[in-house]
Amino acid sequence: MQLGSDIAAVVTGGASGLGAATARRLAAHGVKVALFDMNAERGEQMAREIGGVFCPVDVTSDEDVERGFRHAREAHGQERILVNCAGTGNAVKTASFDKATGKPRHFPLPDFEKIIQINLIGTFRCIAKSAAGMLTLAPLADGERGAIINTASVAAQDGQIGQAAYAASKAGVVGLTLPVARDLMSEGIRVNTILPGIFDTPLLQAAPENVKAALAASVPFPKRLGRPEEYAQVAEMLITTGYMNGESIRIDGAIRMAPR
Repeated sequence: MQLGSDIAAVVTGGASGLGAATARRLAAHGVKVALFDMNAERGEQMAREIGGVFCPVDVTSDEDVERGFRHAREAHGQERILVNCAGTGNAVKTASFDKATGKPRHFPLPDFEKIIQINLIGTFRCIAKSAAGMLTLAPLADGERGAIINTASVAAQDGQIGQAAYAASKAGVVGLTLPVARDLMSEGIRVNTILPGIFDTPLLQAAPENVKAALAASVPFPKRLGRPEEYAQVAEMLITTGYMNGESIRIDGAIRMAPR
């Protein structure tokens, strides 16, 4: 798919981090970008910066997602590109001794479910609703109707201590990539997933400098944190390279995460 002003895109989690970098990159090619995010202040600011539109969306809400796509399509027309970057994480051991009481405790199940709802079900919700909309589009010259990019994590394969919920949610995203690509193959919609390693996103920027330095040093090469712009480069490649389909690829500086 060639990027240009005749193409519309939706980027979830588009107000910051990986989503914002991807939105900027697409907009630089003239693509009309709609941002789904829960942070209205950042979302509106990003929309002004790139000449796009902001849609307040919680990906765990069917109504929010429906409303967001309706708003985006009223502004830009039916999207041919969906990039799923909305997500979050937590860190809780499956079972451990409470340091304060010395008593055993387990991972609170509502907290586990929340991560699955946002990262996995939220991603699939957006995929399904976007793909249904893409079916209304006339195929491009090569038969393509659209391209969908999902965001997993290296934790899908190298989950660390305390990452049971996060790793499971991201492994689920990897697991749905090929089946969904096969579901949509006859309709000309491609589906791929990116597994980022340790990236310099707002979530990590809150960490102390010594922690960030240690994380950067743990990367084989280059010994630094990933830049959101590098994620955006990979997203662009997956969108514009027509033979990329049903694939999940790591961008991680060759890191393999240790248990902790």
